[in-house]
Amino acid sequence: MPLVPADPNVVHPMPGQPRVVLLKPLVTSPLIEVGDFSYYDDPDDPTAFETRNVLYHYGPERLVIGKYCALGEGVRFIMNGANHRMDGPSTFPFPIMGGSWADHFDLISGLPGKGDTVVGNDVWFGYRSMVMPGVRIGHGAVIASGAVVVDEVPDYGIVGGNPAKLIRRRYDDADVARLLELAWWDWPAEHITEHVRTIMSGTVEELAAVAPPKG
Repeated sequence: MPLVPADPNVVHPMPGQPRVVLLKPLVTSPLIEVGDFSYYDDPDDPTAFETRNVLYHYGPERLVIGKYCALGEGVRFIMNGANHRMDGPSTFPFPIMGGSWADHFDLISGLPGKGDTVVGNDVWFGYRSMVMPGVRIGHGAVIASGAVVVDEVPDYGIVGGNPAKLIRRRYDDADVARLLELAWWDWPAEHITEHVRTIMSGTVEELAAVAPPKG
């Protein structure tokens, strides 16, 4: 029988498991971009990911999540809209309360942003981990349960804690460079389908041996 790739456009990829959703077909905001097969798992309402898990997203910064990312229950992305002024006596955002206080809206609208939040491909987020504004997370990274990510995470790094610190890297520098060159997540779906076992459990050398020809 011919091998058949999975469908990246279904909302619920696992029959009988409504708690698991693919995010790409769900996302509607032009400020959120999610790659193929990245999924979120939540027993409550995973389809509300945009409003329950991406917080304070008043724009214009973007949230970019790559392909083949696994997001555990309760993962939160805090966006730049959560920022408050800290250069004066009070951090309270008076202008959003209305009345004449709204005349001072420039005091919060002019807050410096930290840029887009960008997640690479094949990143695993543990239960209730949190990503702060403007963070960049590299390909193949692992974010431990409960981690609060405030700084850049290197490719294939494992981080944990609050604030999250690098625990170790999954591969040495040479293997990381090779994995980034191979970029299996960009392979055609049919080729990935043929080599799922190697992608999941093979060595870097075995992965390289089954890579599709370039060009």
